[in-house]
Amino acid sequence: MKKFTLPIALCSLFISFLSLQQSHENSAAGLQSINISNTNLEKLVGRFKFTEGPVWHPSGFLLFSDIPADTIYKWTTDGKVVVFRYPAGNPNGNTFDRQGRLITAQHKRRLVRTEKNGQISVLAERYQGKRLNSPNDVVVKSDGSIYFTDPPYGISKDKEELGFYGIYRLKPDRTLTLLNKEMVRPNGLAFSSDEKKLYISDSDKGHIRVFEVKSDGTLTNSKVFAQLTGPKDKGIPDGLKVDVKGNIYCSGSGGVWIFSPTGQFLGKITVPEVVTNLAWGDKDYKTLYITAGQSVYRTRLKG
Repeated sequence: MKKFTLPIALCSLFISFLSLQQSHENSAAGLQSINISNTNLEKLVGRFKFTEGPVWHPSGFLLFSDIPADTIYKWTTDGKVVVFRYPAGNPNGNTFDRQGRLITAQHKRRLVRTEKNGQISVLAERYQGKRLNSPNDVVVKSDGSIYFTDPPYGISKDKEELGFYGIYRLKPDRTLTLLNKEMVRPNGLAFSSDEKKLYISDSDKGHIRVFEVKSDGTLTNSKVFAQLTGPKDKGIPDGLKVDVKGNIYCSGSGGVWIFSPTGQFLGKITVPEVVTNLAWGDKDYKTLYITAGQSVYRTRLKG
């Protein structure tokens, strides 16, 4: 079977971003490494309930979730939007595995995979006999293992069974391992391009943590990588992505925040709605697709 190439391997991407706003926190030296384009942020579609989980398929379309609408939508480059799946288990984060199969974190308290024949396989729904909280975001490592976060968003307190909000690793043999349960609200996550680090946002603490990834796939040496500030009603640390130069793009107050590999704030892509998640897309993966509020946006990167 032909292997699927994930956006993590965007070797030809020369990172830039649009609508950059400078502040006293910006690093002039860091900004010199980013090519700035004058193209405006573009709103593609709107009038949804709550968009999340954008992921680009190399065939030329974007999938994204609408959590309360219980739907995954498909957007094509001709501007058409169709229902990809309904019901969809109140879907949140999406990604593709190494075989190109869709992996979805569901507020229905499951992690599932869409098989090639369209059937849904449940990959994880319990840890040590207790139901997961509400799988939120998900990423696949090159060895085929799946990492996901499990905060309580989507369920009430009385429905919680575990008593903690974990970060998990699901091995290809379906072994589920709890990697960490110390974060308050673990949310978005992304590997560095060499997979030696894993970045995870904490929506309650308002920061991004970075973990070292050990050779056995477990995590160690956690520390705060960057603190995001600003009014929470304008956005919190949620979905995030890492480019091949090591820069981290994370949702935050007012838009998409960008940090250097050392944690230095480089700038912000201003978005008029509260950003939830983002994904690289198009044939060259030089377009950043952004889910925010009731809409989906994109911004073309200059490469």
